[in-house]
Amino acid sequence: MIAFPFDVVAFDLDGTLADTAPDLTAALNHTLERLGFPIVPAEDVRHMVGHGAKALLRKGLIAAGVEDEALVERGFPIFLEHYEAHIADESFAFPGCEATLDRLAARGVALAICTNKLESLARRFVKEIGWDRRFAVIIGGDTVGVSKPDPAPLLAAIARAGGGRAAFVGDSITDTTTALAAAIPCVALSFGFHDRPPTELGADVLIDHYDELIPALERLGG
Repeated sequence: MIAFPFDVVAFDLDGTLADTAPDLTAALNHTLERLGFPIVPAEDVRHMVGHGAKALLRKGLIAAGVEDEALVERGFPIFLEHYEAHIADESFAFPGCEATLDRLAARGVALAICTNKLESLARRFVKEIGWDRRFAVIIGGDTVGVSKPDPAPLLAAIARAGGGRAAFVGDSITDTTTALAAAIPCVALSFGFHDRPPTELGADVLIDHYDELIPALERLGG
């Protein structure tokens, strides 16, 4: 077998490895109801994810017609309590994801997660969905003191996974901007949580299914 061109492949989590929108939506709307505001349609929440839980709550409040940082702080513990208790009730891996992770691991690739989710929540999710042995490292939005699109979390994920030649897989402009800042090739998914058309993300390669990821990485590293 020809050697794989990347030593480390890092992945965003929400909207990249898994569709976590159902449980994020439930936590957000539970919080909004507790605060006395109307809920946000699930499809709208998909465009709000990517900057962490507090940012999601802030966007949810804005969608409900209010900008008040005190309400964000008041609602944040409510959100966390609900989300931690229901973090993987309805979330699911995207089709082909787990098989592709297995194939990458079989090629000797170290797998990493680099997400803006709090590290504790990312680890809880990974454990609940049964992925706790798949990843060499998990970097959250609070792990290194800054979050994406700063390249530091991605660079830390790669270093802690063993270093070497690396690529990043994501679904949002935050992810592609992070990869560009880190000078690392990026594969974007046409599915996931987008705030703009996938063709405008600026990735090196855009794929429509996880079955296309390994061939795309081989072309990028060729």
